[in-house]
This record gives sequence, C-alpha cells and structure tokens, in this order.
Amino acid sequence: MGVQSFSFHLRSSGFTDVQNVTQEVQTLLEDSELSDGIVTIFVPGSTAGITTIEFESGAVEDLRKAVERMAPQGIHYDHDARWGDGNGFAHVRAALLGPSLSIPVVKKKLQLGTWQQIVLVDFDNRPRQREVIVQLVGE
Repeated sequence: MGVQSFSFHLRSSGFTDVQNVTQEVQTLLEDSELSDGIVTIFVPGSTAGITTIEFESGAVEDLRKAVERMAPQGIHYDHDARWGDGNGFAHVRAALLGPSLSIPVVKKKLQLGTWQQIVLVDFDNRPRQREVIVQLVGE
C-alpha cells in the first residue's frame, strides 16, 4: 500500500467557470508508481469546487443556471457586508458543491462513466490561479 501526491495549476476566470481536468488527473495516474486504489482530487480555497459532469456545452450551461438558482449572485450575503469583497455567493456555492472528489482507479485508469468528466468549478468574482491536489492511495 502506498500514497503518492501531485498537484497542478490552472488559470480560471471565476463566475462559475467550469474547467475539465480529467486528462490532467489521468496523466498523473499514468505517471505514478501505483496501479490500483483510489484517487482524491481536491481544490484548496473556499470559492471553488470539484465534481463530475458530462463536459459538453449544454450540460455545463445547465449546471451554471442551476447554481445561479441555488445561490444567486445578486442578493444580500452577510459575508459581503462583513468583508466588502462581493463574493459571498461564491463561498456559498463552493460549500454546496464541495472541494473534493474520490474516484476508484483500476490498472491506472479512472473508473469514470463513458460521459463523465472531472471538473473544477471556480465561483469567485475574479480570475484566479487555482491549485488542484491529486492524491492516489493504493498499490
């Protein structure tokens, strides 16, 4: 049993920017010393999240609209009143989505469905440089 940790960075534009990171994660797995186990993908910070979706324009736009309905940008957030940074909606959205995802790995392959991709969703109200941490536990 072993553990290997990796990370990569990407530039995001905020405002529910959805970026497919599946290939980056798969490449790290292929370059790792481990073959079977579980991978965790994690984004540090409180205004972004990780999930899966069919990464095509319709599904991505549906996700953006659903997020806007759940935690609208144009309403009062106490966080904004306290800090004045205008991204209270981003914190709530990220909390609802969550910062991490775990996926089984078999023979160095992510066990994703045919149309399932891993995405980072940046909810902040400005562009960001995001780090994504990938940790594989297995053998």
